[in-house]
Amino acid sequence: MLDQVTTNFVDEAAGLPPAELEAAFDRLVDLRPEGGKEASRAAVPSASENSALDHRIRAALLPRADELDAHLTGLHSDARAAISTTARAILKRRTLTEQQYAVLVEPFVGRAHVPAQGE
Repeated sequence: MLDQVTTNFVDEAAGLPPAELEAAFDRLVDLRPEGGKEASRAAVPSASENSALDHRIRAALLPRADELDAHLTGLHSDARAAISTTARAILKRRTLTEQQYAVLVEPFVGRAHVPAQGE
């Protein structure tokens, strides 16, 4: 269902230190008015892809929920949102424009391996 590139990203991103996940979420929020909201609407997986992606992200982050929320209240939920948004872009990378892809993956560039759009 999910390609290996997407699952690799989810697994790596879910293991980032809390401060990195906080920074990625903050950057995601900052980019929403700069095209992030529209790009996110374009990166819509199928219902089965979305379910598989959600399950993988939740399974990866749930064991860290207390650690993340101890760093910052609500970070567990924020990290799920940030990873999900970028993972959906990676999953749908071949259907997005270069600008859409760039704005959705930018929060994790330099934090986790983000594949080139053609990978």
